Amino acid sequence: MNLARESIELLEQVARILWFEGTKHGLRDREWMALRFLSRANPFSRTPSALASYVGTTRGTASFIIGELERLGYLERKRSAKDKRSVTLSVTQQGKKFLVRDPANVLVEAIAVLDYDVKIRFRDTVRHVLDRSDAAEQRHHTDVCRRCIFLREDRTATDNKTTVEFSCRLFRAPIAETEVDLLCTSFEHHRQ
Repeated sequence: MNLARESIELLEQVARILWFEGTKHGLRDREWMALRFLSRANPFSRTPSALASYVGTTRGTASFIIGELERLGYLERKRSAKDKRSVTLSVTQQGKKFLVRDPANVLVEAIAVLDYDVKIRFRDTVRHVLDRSDAAEQRHHTDVCRRCIFLREDRTATDNKTTVEFSCRLFRAPIAETEVDLLCTSFEHHRQ
């Protein structure tokens, strides 16, 4: 028995839940992927080009997806105050409510019932597989800021109180503590 091959065959079957023909609850698979991603993306990754990178499509196709999600009221574009040529994408309240119908929720629920240690091992195993395949293909996958080599954490102790400030060395910008567990398409993991 080839366990590695069997694992890939199982992953292919899981992928069918995420990649499907037609629509589910009115959205195509890439529209679901975009809505899911933008609901968990950090501010640096809520752009049309970052979305195109995450979904694995052209900017033109990403623009079409954005337009559809905007038309349905699930997404809004805002012009950047700093650079009027760039836009930030945000999931609306209606979009956040709609995510309860996400076809991926069946997978989330199946993993959620596992013991905590099993969930950690499962997540870490998937990350390991992605890290290895990224190295072989000379590419980077999307992951959370907390694991990224660009995250800088500064701790300051004063009067028995420790404050923590985060920043991204790549974008040279501060990151709120609530954002370090969000997804970033510019992620680069620590090399072992």
